Amino acid sequence: MKNKKIRLQAISEILRSKVVGSQDDLLEMLKERNFHIAQATLSRDFKTLKVAKIPLAGGGYKYSLPAHNMPLPIQESGGSRNISSTLLSIDFSGQLAVLKTKPGYANALAWDLDNLNPEGVLGTVAGDDTILIVLREGTERKSIVNLIKQYFGDK
Repeated sequence: MKNKKIRLQAISEILRSKVVGSQDDLLEMLKERNFHIAQATLSRDFKTLKVAKIPLAGGGYKYSLPAHNMPLPIQESGGSRNISSTLLSIDFSGQLAVLKTKPGYANALAWDLDNLNPEGVLGTVAGDDTILIVLREGTERKSIVNLIKQYFGDK
């Protein structure tokens, strides 16, 4: 069972760090890490990890983990998340905020934000690299910027 756990961690790391479009490609990447498994085993691992095949904007597909399988490291100081290199920008229009992220990170960040349940946020909608934040009436933009800085880095 220990080997399976280590293998699942390796699959998760690869899928979080690279765009993988086929099981054959992933099997090769796993072989480079000394995991020699059959395609059927990989399919069972995908089921365990709840891996989905999602379309890419430019055509083709990639394998993706659900947001809850993509933990983000927590900084030692202040308990804030160390993702400032992932969060690219924030912009506002009325009671809406739009956060731009690197591809593949928006769902995980939106999930974290929803679970923080901050006072000024009504909810979020996330795509692959964009998060729409719906602000509560009367919420100031500065408070949302401060929230993002406090919990998610320096953008």
